[in-house]
Amino acid sequence: MSPDLWSFSLATYARPGVEPACLQLQAAGANVCLLLCGLWLEQRGAACDEQRVQQLKTLVGPWDAEVVQPLRALRTQWKTLAEEDPVLKGLRAQMKALELEAERHLLWQLEQVAQDWPRDDASASGEWLESLTGSAASPNRDALQVLRVAATGT
Repeated sequence: MSPDLWSFSLATYARPGVEPACLQLQAAGANVCLLLCGLWLEQRGAACDEQRVQQLKTLVGPWDAEVVQPLRALRTQWKTLAEEDPVLKGLRAQMKALELEAERHLLWQLEQVAQDWPRDDASASGEWLESLTGSAASPNRDALQVLRVAATGT
């Protein structure tokens, strides 16, 4: 298991089926950084409770809304035009790198909040993903299962 959230996230995201599962959940309103953090916390055996879930969601909300989402929206907006414009294609690649760096910082912030939570709690159940996914969880149980299976291999 990767000790830090960034390494864990990279290893998990690279596994087969994870990217489409994450994108499916993201399209349903879930935050991928929160999902990866939830997987990491499940792997560490950290107990899930409402206070911790809210703490993580409160941390993610402003950074996602003010930094990550605008970068993603602009990158997405440029997709079609960038296919025909090499300069815009290069700018779009830079935008993608900025978006990834913003997500890396968010994962670092999440790790800072959660790293001291007790590990290997015998009472810890696999509730993190469902709790952090919210309303997107129910119709996307298959995608959540793909993430759980992939995380066990990291």
